[in-house]
Amino acid sequence: MSESSRKQLARWHLILGKFSQPQFPNSLTPEQEQMAAALEPLYSRSYQGRGVRQDARLEKGSLDPSQLNVPRWLNEIRELFPRQTCERITSHALERYGLTELVSDPEILDSLTPSTELLSTILSLKGQLGNEVMGAVRRLITQVADDIRQRLEQPIRNALTGKLNRFQRSHLKHSSNFDAKSTIRRNLKHWDPQRKQLIVESPRFFSRVQRHLPWEVILCVDQSGSMVNSVIHAAVMAGILASLPLLRVKLVLFDTSIVDASEYASDPIEVLMGVQLGGGTDIGQAVRYCEQLVVQPRRTIFVLLSDFCEGADPRLLLSACHRLQEAGVKTLGLAALDETANPWYDEHIAGQLAAHGMEIAAITPNEFAHWLAGEIQG
Repeated sequence: MSESSRKQLARWHLILGKFSQPQFPNSLTPEQEQMAAALEPLYSRSYQGRGVRQDARLEKGSLDPSQLNVPRWLNEIRELFPRQTCERITSHALERYGLTELVSDPEILDSLTPSTELLSTILSLKGQLGNEVMGAVRRLITQVADDIRQRLEQPIRNALTGKLNRFQRSHLKHSSNFDAKSTIRRNLKHWDPQRKQLIVESPRFFSRVQRHLPWEVILCVDQSGSMVNSVIHAAVMAGILASLPLLRVKLVLFDTSIVDASEYASDPIEVLMGVQLGGGTDIGQAVRYCEQLVVQPRRTIFVLLSDFCEGADPRLLLSACHRLQEAGVKTLGLAALDETANPWYDEHIAGQLAAHGMEIAAITPNEFAHWLAGEIQG
């Protein structure tokens, strides 16, 4: 057998785990045997609950998933695998298999690759974490929030702070600013008669003029566990909106209690450090609280971000939303506000709110910005 075939066989053995042993006997080197032994207690958890019997020959305390010694296992992983592979394995351990022991050590938490998925997991566990890891949690929140903000801020600002100025050119080259007529006129001299094509050497773009937005946006955000990705994006979105001129943002977080985080709306890091996911849900109580925040109803947009799983009397929720609409407040119910917009929510309650006049949607932050701009422009 060639060396490349042996390596390929070893990879399949490591991927398939102990169940490949009868098909691939003696396919691993001693070091690869150590790798397989280190991977087995984690990835064999995928078979639990599927009717697959654990090997009775496993020694107690060795490969049995229920006997995994997390600190010792982590040391083995670090010794056996490259850093990038080690980070991926530890991320799987936390996000897929719920090994919460991993985040009790700030060094481990700092070593994980920041991502929205990792932050979602950490926020879900935050109530169980000790003070010694809160510095690492803050660093993770900062990295993820900054990453989301860098992706979203410019498109959102473009949507909300300016309209096209068709009398002034711009060096900002974006498809939404493209001036087709001026581009064609300026490049007519580059017409290729043989190919019958216009060669565009100098595309033209409109600039934007700022407009004042004397509007108030109230973001009412459900802290249910199912909403964690949307909570993260809502916190970043609130920070971006709060930085826009003459646009006031109120931020309210709720479960069965209410936290008015409006003071920190411009700081997503502080907002997310204060998030407490889980518990019951009283949406109606939160909406009634937000009613009190309305100063100019016809210049107010109320956004309810929730899975609509109401734990209290839904009639109180429906009547509160109806009062907002009757007063002239524009209302939007969001079942999701993240970059996938793929929600799970109570369709019955959402349908009742829609029947009472609230627009219901699951959208990305960019889509929300364009919706918001449309409502403000009237």
